[in-house]
Amino acid sequence: MRDELFQTFDLDGRPLELVARSRVHREGLWHRAASVYLFLPDGRIVIQRRQTTKDVCPGAWDLSVAEHLAAGETYEQGAARGLREELGIEDVALEPFGAEVKVKLELPALGVKDYEMQQAFRGVFDGELRPNRAEVAAVEAVGIADLCAAFAARPADFTPWFRESAARLELCHAARAAVRTE
Repeated sequence: MRDELFQTFDLDGRPLELVARSRVHREGLWHRAASVYLFLPDGRIVIQRRQTTKDVCPGAWDLSVAEHLAAGETYEQGAARGLREELGIEDVALEPFGAEVKVKLELPALGVKDYEMQQAFRGVFDGELRPNRAEVAAVEAVGIADLCAAFAARPADFTPWFRESAARLELCHAARAAVRTE
């Protein structure tokens, strides 16, 4: 994997310097990322299994798309690029899902300090997914209630950032409300 350059930022979101990905994650430098929660028209969410060659969370299930931004790229541009590069799809209408947030993920065993300014998006897609097999081992569409049950039963099967963002965006809260009987 090439060591791509990330635009780094101060805590107020002002651009600093371009820094190699490995250094950004080793030193905990702030950078930007976009994520996409892609739904099918029937309400199921598309999730992807990360390739086993990934340096962080290989083989874990992840949200539809998680993409670091290129220098000068907007969150929406990064989200659209991620859909194209990871799932082989274009022209998905995206809307912000929650507010821009600052998230720190530390994985000491891997020497990773992933400090991101993130914006999530949601969109609906009704077509053929063409996953990039260099990035994505598998894709699956699951119901929200089933996903939330899997988070509870098998948390280690999922990336920590997927579980964190789903909780922050109250994805499982909505599923619990939908299945509640009164």
